[in-house]
Amino acid sequence: MKSCQCVSPTVEKILDAAEQLFAEHGFSETSLRSITNKAGVNLAAVNYHFGSKKVLIQAVFSRFLDPLTSNLSQALAAFQTTDDPEIILHLLVDQIVAVRDAQGLANCMKLMGLAAGHGHLKHYLQEIYGGVFQAYRQLLIKACPDLPMADLFWRVYFMLGSAVFTLSGASALQAIAASDYGVNDGLEDIMRKMVPFMAAGLRAHT
Repeated sequence: MKSCQCVSPTVEKILDAAEQLFAEHGFSETSLRSITNKAGVNLAAVNYHFGSKKVLIQAVFSRFLDPLTSNLSQALAAFQTTDDPEIILHLLVDQIVAVRDAQGLANCMKLMGLAAGHGHLKHYLQEIYGGVFQAYRQLLIKACPDLPMADLFWRVYFMLGSAVFTLSGASALQAIAASDYGVNDGLEDIMRKMVPFMAAGLRAHT
């Protein structure tokens, strides 16, 4: 996508439509034609601003991950090391809720789950954003010094899987919680509830 200080309304429409359709149908199953129809723009606009579907997919991720990783990088620079995983996990939640609303975050979680099954996209995301998340991972390593690295690897992926499953389907889960238990938690509330569960998983004895 061509760089600019402010994103044009046309680009916003295309990104909004692409994000929603990719989250609903996947990358391969979503055509550029369906995106332009939903966005109310012509195919020439997509070609002009992005050049290809591959670049458009990357731009959808960048819209979420650029501000997230920028905020997280700044937060990490000012963060005091702690051995409490809950504090470390809340740090990440703070940055996530600062950059996306509920619907946008649900879409992004679906897309992150989909990215895991696309090798070239997973490699791209690791190359561009991996450094910041690796720095964050180091905090978790320091907080769990007795945990073997292989176990930490699996537990972090268990955490990611739990987050993707829960947040990508949050609207359905919220409806069940409201209907069956009279609970009306927002998306941030749900993420905060996940923190002690995930921290306990990290600290569990092998």
